[in-house]
Amino acid sequence: MKQTIRLYNHQQSHPVDLPWLRRIVKAALPHCMDAAKSVDAPLLHVPEVEISLISDDEITRVHAEFLDDPTPTDVITFHHGEILVSADTALRQGTEHQQPLNRELALYMIHGLMHLGGWDDHEASEAAQMAAHQQRILDLVAG
Repeated sequence: MKQTIRLYNHQQSHPVDLPWLRRIVKAALPHCMDAAKSVDAPLLHVPEVEISLISDDEITRVHAEFLDDPTPTDVITFHHGEILVSADTALRQGTEHQQPLNRELALYMIHGLMHLGGWDDHEASEAAQMAAHQQRILDLVAG
């Protein structure tokens, strides 16, 4: 199945390179599909993946509403194919890791695709495996 990737910028605080991010996430998609943990993973079955860049305020609201956690987070992934990414968190974390904002955002988008592929980062061992996969994919598609 060929998925459509839609990328929306719903935040205005930080300048982002949407064409570059679209190109990176489209290039990462087949690698994330190859890394899916099972044939039942949502990533292998959703016809469209929608990624929205939002603010910390908005991701905090969604985090509280759907996950009962009223704190900001980097990425929230819904199994129907929606991925929310906090541009504010990406800027903070990117600065800490000495990564440009767009590269950090691309990493978060790949992280969301990995979640759709059945990966979970609540256990330390799986989180480490997931981090290694997503970094490898980012390095492969973004150089």
